[in-house]
Amino acid sequence: MHLSPDEIIFWQYGLFKLNATILYTWGLMGVLVIGSKLVTRKLSMELQRTRWQNLLEIVVTGIEKQIEEVGLSQPRKYLGFLGTLFLFVATASLFTIVPGYEPPTGSLSTTAALALCVFVAVPLFGIEASGLGEYLSDYLKPTFIMLPFNLISEFSRTLALAARLFGNMMSGTMILAILLTITPYILPIAMSVLGLLTGMVQAYIFSILATVYIAAATRTSKPSPDSDAAHEA
Repeated sequence: MHLSPDEIIFWQYGLFKLNATILYTWGLMGVLVIGSKLVTRKLSMELQRTRWQNLLEIVVTGIEKQIEEVGLSQPRKYLGFLGTLFLFVATASLFTIVPGYEPPTGSLSTTAALALCVFVAVPLFGIEASGLGEYLSDYLKPTFIMLPFNLISEFSRTLALAARLFGNMMSGTMILAILLTITPYILPIAMSVLGLLTGMVQAYIFSILATVYIAAATRTSKPSPDSDAAHEA
């Protein structure tokens, strides 16, 4: 067992390498695309619906409610991005039961890419919600002296997202590799099951943190009661 899928090289030509991280990442994306097509191919807009569609709607409604409770008033607008993050991390962990498969989230490059997606999405959603000027003005609050600290916090939380996900995924792989050398039968199976649970938890935490960051970037100031009364008058 390898501690990182980067160590598995399938093809190399000079400086160009095709390692397990790249191959399994694209394979995982292909599985998600094909799976989404298969799951949603027979959805109906009529009153008569299948049990499978009812189950999907219950799941989607529950996810939207979770996103709304975090602080996003229009959860469907962010469902695609946040749901994709969750499904990628969760499916990467779920496929560890397949022999020979190494989750791409065990590579720092993959977790850094996921964190960069959040890093880019947060200002995009923030600018869309409040405008470029108002969004940038948040970096100067409560005073312009806070500008460098606010900028540092943007980069540091992106680094923390990548390091947290990588560390948790890497630690499970490392523990399993150690146990394989000590007790090659019972304990590794138990640790694999625990790894599946840990992967689901990490997918949930990563998605929730991304939701919190987007909610903080898209927050808008609420009008005061006096201004509402004046507007109605």
